[in-house]
Amino acid sequence: MSRETEALQKEWLEAAKAVRDKAQAPDVLPMSAFRESSGLELFQRMMRGELPPAPIAHTLDFALVEAEKGRIVFQGHPHRNFYNPAGTIHGGWQATLLDSCMACAVQSQLDVGQAYTSLEIKINFVRAMNDKVGPVRAEGTVIQVGRQIGIAEGRIYDAAGKLYAHGTTTCLIFDLEQFKR
Repeated sequence: MSRETEALQKEWLEAAKAVRDKAQAPDVLPMSAFRESSGLELFQRMMRGELPPAPIAHTLDFALVEAEKGRIVFQGHPHRNFYNPAGTIHGGWQATLLDSCMACAVQSQLDVGQAYTSLEIKINFVRAMNDKVGPVRAEGTVIQVGRQIGIAEGRIYDAAGKLYAHGTTTCLIFDLEQFKR
């Protein structure tokens, strides 16, 4: 591994630790958060520790590390608990990271009182992943967000820039006024 890759891995680990140190216990976001904050503000509030990360992030060991309008980055830590019977990281773990970063990229462009749900995802696995690759990043970027449909793409890569998987999503956008929780 090159010195540059080692330095970037260290930087990535420190960035994830900084976010996790501020984080509340994982929980489902209250509907009031969606009614008070735009999509981007939700993620910024999570990163500041004002709102909790999703429970799945704790379960599958990933954290929100970057958020800007139309772009969301999660950092995951592949380890043996996520192995399939063949001895590599299960594709479902990678699919979860991609679904999260892509759909949240769509949410980051939504207004106060709006949310999304994933309609479909398509994933292409480029190479096997194991617990030796170090932290990986799942970066989602918006392709297009309209009134009812949002489309985004995502990719998972390591600190050396090696691509492990990429995909696309289509999300249904809706107003929360119709839901009571």
